[in-house]
Amino acid sequence: MMEEKGKENGIAAMAACYQKFDPAAYLQYNYTPPRADFSRKDSIVPWKLACLHRAFTEGDVSGELLVDIGSGPTLYQVMSGCEVFNKLILTDFLEINRQELRRWLRDEGGCSLDWTPYLEHACKLEGRRPSAWPEKASRMRRVITDILPVDVHCSQPIAAESLPVAGADCLVSCFCLESVSPDLPAFTRALGHIGKLLRPGGHLMLIGALGESYYFGGPGVRIPVVPLNEAQVCDSLKESGYTLIRLEVYTLPQDMQVGVDDVTGVFFAKAKKD
Repeated sequence: MMEEKGKENGIAAMAACYQKFDPAAYLQYNYTPPRADFSRKDSIVPWKLACLHRAFTEGDVSGELLVDIGSGPTLYQVMSGCEVFNKLILTDFLEINRQELRRWLRDEGGCSLDWTPYLEHACKLEGRRPSAWPEKASRMRRVITDILPVDVHCSQPIAAESLPVAGADCLVSCFCLESVSPDLPAFTRALGHIGKLLRPGGHLMLIGALGESYYFGGPGVRIPVVPLNEAQVCDSLKESGYTLIRLEVYTLPQDMQVGVDDVTGVFFAKAKKD
């Protein structure tokens, strides 16, 4: 009983940390140069986009529905997947992030970041002209059918009626689980919870931080993170009912360490639900 209480308290404390999350500041810290420098091969964002592009276009990922778990205020993570799936659901715990996503979806202006360079880069990866980005943007707006609340610490993270009974064909989740979990067991449990949303044989694309103990979610908003290593990521996936297809690792160059976190690397995992 005490152990259950401890789990709940840890999760409640994490939720409290996020009440001051500032989407515009977070985007400024992580999604502008040097971390999003499309002229550099060793910049974080181009690396992530290349991993996602490859994972979605190898020919083994297919189906109707892609669900993004813990989208935050970002869209880059579905720019390749939107070409493969005809239905896409974005999710986040915070209403303020869901509002940011809705602003882009409705094309009503007032977005905290211009996603054009990202769309251009995703087009380039697909062998299209960067000037084809408006087609990709309209495709995304067409296939995004919903922006929903999610809580990865619940055994049913998304309202059951929002998904088909069989589950989603594919999940993508970037920098979510390790950033909302109080410890490694909670991270592993969350991986299991989101797995319930996925059909057997469906794919998971997971991107996360390595060796990170905190990040800033706004000015002075210090959010604790579970510091992960590669072995822990692999073990957690296995324990949660996934078979790892590929793990790729990016090590941060010195000039990418810009004082908004203590991350040392980023992992990309492509896995399949058993």
